[in-house]
This record gives sequence, structure tokens and C-alpha cells, in this order.
Amino acid sequence: MADKELHYLGLLEAGRLIQSRELSSLEMTEAMLDRIDAIDTGLRSYVTVLREQALADARRADEEIAKGQLRGPLQGVPVAVKDLFWTKNAPTTHGMPINRRFLAKDDATVVRRLHDAGAVLLGKLQQTEGAFADHHPDVPPPINPWGEALWSGASSSGSGVASAAGLCFGALGTDTGGSIRFPSAANGITGLKPTWSRVSRHGACELAASMDHIGPLARSAADAAAILQAIAGSDPKDPTASHEPVPDYLALMTRGLTGMRVGVDPAWSIDRVDDPTRAVLTGVLEAVSQLGGQVMNIQFPDSDQAAHDWVPLCGVETAVYHEATFPARRDEYGPGLAGLIDTGRQTSGMDYQKLLLRRADFRGRVNALFCKVDLVVDPVTVESALTVERMLQFGTDADLFAGTLRYTCPFDMSGHPTITMPGGFTKGGTPVAFQFIAPHFGEASLVRAGWAYQQLTDWHRRHPAI
Repeated sequence: MADKELHYLGLLEAGRLIQSRELSSLEMTEAMLDRIDAIDTGLRSYVTVLREQALADARRADEEIAKGQLRGPLQGVPVAVKDLFWTKNAPTTHGMPINRRFLAKDDATVVRRLHDAGAVLLGKLQQTEGAFADHHPDVPPPINPWGEALWSGASSSGSGVASAAGLCFGALGTDTGGSIRFPSAANGITGLKPTWSRVSRHGACELAASMDHIGPLARSAADAAAILQAIAGSDPKDPTASHEPVPDYLALMTRGLTGMRVGVDPAWSIDRVDDPTRAVLTGVLEAVSQLGGQVMNIQFPDSDQAAHDWVPLCGVETAVYHEATFPARRDEYGPGLAGLIDTGRQTSGMDYQKLLLRRADFRGRVNALFCKVDLVVDPVTVESALTVERMLQFGTDADLFAGTLRYTCPFDMSGHPTITMPGGFTKGGTPVAFQFIAPHFGEASLVRAGWAYQQLTDWHRRHPAI
């Protein structure tokens, strides 16, 4: 297989080639490193490329496979991680120049689990400052491979760009307000935000601890499922990680949508979005019916208040995490993250308690909805084809701010899992996405729905021309 054909393989497909010894992990890894060298200077998705470690990981994988020591579908496959996960052999910047020399003494649990699964770690990927909305003024943001003027998403921007551009076969990101879903939508890939606590947060720099979700960005629901399988589960280093058993996602994946009840609130999800997004959602509902699912109209709980509450709640938790350096080193922070922390520090105890009560109320209302349906379908953002220029107005345009957060932040507040997938393109050729939402620990249902949809459609197989 020619090198030019390798980089857009699916993760599972690449793994089968490697594990069957049709192609070595070393050959695959060298091809990916060469591609990073060739095009990432223009895309800027990587903060640190771990060339020597990646080659050593690949050689280890080839040796084990030759001996029949098989670890699973990720063995020998080159992947990458967002630069907020601790790695012992490279700095973890968290998108902040203030951390450029920080070297962790331990790998994050998810990094160790990728290693245990036999994956090859290509490097650390760029992100916004502190995993909030903006890149630090001294950090050039990654470029969306579908078009330089397009927004690359936040905060897992590098994870989205690298996965879409064929610079890794999958990546880890985090989602506190939409940070797996935004880059997945913007870059035309699949992102899986698990239930809060499904994946250990040990060794993951925080934005807001009670809303930080760790999950995969990849090119398909199947690939995302394989990564989640490797990283999910309880962890003695993170007491908040759930002991709920981890299903075999790949084994359950092919059961399809037959009989599943899929809820949609037209007034909330379809009537309030732009034309390309509306067309995608309409097409998704038609696909659900074609695949044997039952589309049901529902009334979704008011999420505008939840999205509004997200900002001060996130601000309080972010202020706690940055207490050692803010405000003492305020001049080293960018204005966006500094403003969020200021909001948190100015929130009173009385107001904070009201936020918690409304959050619990909203979570309960969403939980009750899943007594009636198995999944909910929603947009990711109100506007499609968001541009860098348009997102400069994020903090000043109230409609843009509310429309961007309306369908993402609420599910970080409630902790429900989601899967984001491309469902079409604008007339200008920009990916347009949607998301399924499931009950807590309903990731298997998300993978089933995602796999079934991607058997029927080919949006996820389209790649930018780079």
C-alpha cells in the first residue's frame, strides 16, 4: 500500500494491517511521522512530536505481534493526545506558556492505558489556553484542514485537526463545555464524550473538575469505540472514576438501531438552527427511521438557563485549579482565561449554591427524559461553517454565545454521554455535524447508533484535500 493511502485509513483498519503483519507498525509510524514533518508546520496541530518514543513503541509492538503477544485493536497504531495529559517524557503545557517547563512525574492514567493497549504515541496536541475558549495570545492556533478561514474548534483543537488531516489515527481530547464536540464538528470527524466518571481524570490538567470529560476523537464511531474501550474504567488514582462495568463496545456495536427510541424536540433542535444544520438533522431523522429506529417528538428541558449557568460554575472551579498562579501571575494569562477566573472569584457563595441547585434540577429533568427515549438527537451549534473571524465575536455577540453553548454545555452540566458525527456539508464544502445523547453510561447505545448511521452514509469517509 502506498504511503499516500495510509494516513486516511480507519484506526481499526490500520490495526488489522499491523496485527496481521501485512504492514509493520514501524512502517506505519514512520509514514505518519513523515506526514507530520511534511504538513504540520502549516497546520500546527502538534505541540510536541515524540519521534523517538513513537519509533520505540512501534518496534515493541512489532516484536510482540511477531511473538503472538496480541494486546487488542490499538496495538501498533499511531495515536496522539491533547497536551493536558501528563507524560513523563515531555512537557505538559495545558495550552499555557506558563507551563512550558512542567514535567510530570507520572503518566496520566489514560496515557498509561493507551500504552498498555499497545498504541504508539506520536505526540502531544495543541489546545486552547487552560482548555477554555481561546488560544493563548502567544500560541498560534491550529488550522482547520478544510479551510484556513474556518474555526478549528475549542478546546481540543489540535486533536480535531490532527485526526481530520491524517496526522494520527485517533486522539484523546477533553470536553468541559463542548471541547470534543466543537473540534469534531468543525473538522468533520467523530467525537465521543463519555459519561462523567466513565474515564479516569488522573493526570489530566483541569478546566472544571466536575465537568471535565475525557474521550476520543477519531474518524468513525467504531474507531472511537475502540479507543474508549482501552481507556474507560475505574482507577485507584481517581476516586471519582466510576466502578460501573465497562461493556465490550465493539461486540455490541453492530446491533444497530432497530427498536431504539430516538427523541427530538423540533422547536428546540431544528427550528432554532441555520439551514445547513436543519437539513442535516432532517436527514439524520430519516436515516434513523430507515435503520429501524422509532423517532419520537419530545419536549426537552430548558437548556438556555443551564448554558447560562455554565460560565460562573466553570469559573469557580477554574479559579480553584489556578489558585497557585492566579492572580499572582495574571500578566502571563490570556484575557479569555483570566476573565473566566475573575468571574469565578467574584461569584458569591449564595450564588454558587443556586447554581448547584439549578444544575441538579436540570440533570434530574434530563434523566427523566430517558425514561421515555433511548437517545436524543441534537445539533452541535446553531450556526454551521463557523469561521475564525466569526468566533472573534464570541464574547460580544449574545446570540452567537448562546447558540454556540446551547447544545453542548448542558450535557457537561448533566454529565450525559454524547457522540458527534458529520452528517453533511454546506454548499461551500464545510462539514456539518449533529450529536446523539444517551443516558448515563449509555455509551454502547451511542456506538450502536453511530455505527449504524455510518454504515448507511459516507460523510465520515470524506477527507480534506491536503
